[in-house]
Amino acid sequence: MSEANPPVLRRLFGDSAIAKVLDFLTLYREFDYPKTEISQNSEVAWKTLYRVWPILEKYELVKPTRRIGRAELFKLNTENPIAKALSALAHEVAKFDADKIVKEELAKAEVPPISTGS
Repeated sequence: MSEANPPVLRRLFGDSAIAKVLDFLTLYREFDYPKTEISQNSEVAWKTLYRVWPILEKYELVKPTRRIGRAELFKLNTENPIAKALSALAHEVAKFDADKIVKEELAKAEVPPISTGS
């Protein structure tokens, strides 16, 4: 089932697990989460998250922030140049889509010019 308005990076990269996780972490970059919540909120299966997590760590896209009990929390590493580029890309994709929607709506609502009698 596809979403009517999927998160930004998924619009560009499709329904891949990495795109889902990065979309979630980029959107909520100010907050930290345990892996279980990242899995649930990004709609990535637990096993899949553990399969792609080493890639996120390899490129230092995620960083540990703190521990609560046995759970380690993570967030997007906003200092990482790749993460910065992904955030900028997500912003540009969203802007492109918004501009396109505005143009389409303006075209639908276009009013014919008023004729002035000579």
